[in-house]
Amino acid sequence: MEWLLIIFVLMLVGAPIMWLQPSPRQKRQMQLRKRAREHGVEVKIEPPPLHYFKGTMPAYCWRYPLDEPGPDFLLVREEEASEELEPYHSGWRWRVEPLRPLPGEVSARLKALLERLPQDALVLQSKEAALILWWWESQTGERFVTYVEDFQQLRDGLRGRIDRPRSQPLTPPVSSENGGLSG
Repeated sequence: MEWLLIIFVLMLVGAPIMWLQPSPRQKRQMQLRKRAREHGVEVKIEPPPLHYFKGTMPAYCWRYPLDEPGPDFLLVREEEASEELEPYHSGWRWRVEPLRPLPGEVSARLKALLERLPQDALVLQSKEAALILWWWESQTGERFVTYVEDFQQLRDGLRGRIDRPRSQPLTPPVSSENGGLSG
């Protein structure tokens, strides 16, 4: 009888420790994020640019160089988009289109990537700072790595295609008459 009591007490002590162990899904996500970071992808957990969505989801970011910012656009998976949004390609709709049309090669690369993305990829966004994929991380790190080169090539094709000119700091006009001071 004492042995049963000891085993029961040990189980009570050990149960919370078992609850702290990551689940198989959490282990897969940790491995996926590690592989993504190894390939230069920044992983964040943030609110996605979906109107109805409450909460956060994973965002995988490919940064543009600081001196070559990217265009602004937002593509949403058709299942998550309003019927009012303009269809683009392969079940994706524009919420925000780029102000300037994408070059043919870049557009073809974007369309090919959209066809390959997993069904849980909900949003593809480009902002001045980064190209961002919002998805639920349904795949393994090894499978995700197959997308990395395509995203890097797309980012490289989009970089420097900023939609609006960057504002320059105001500088006073230089006058040679009074030693460089105006007034």
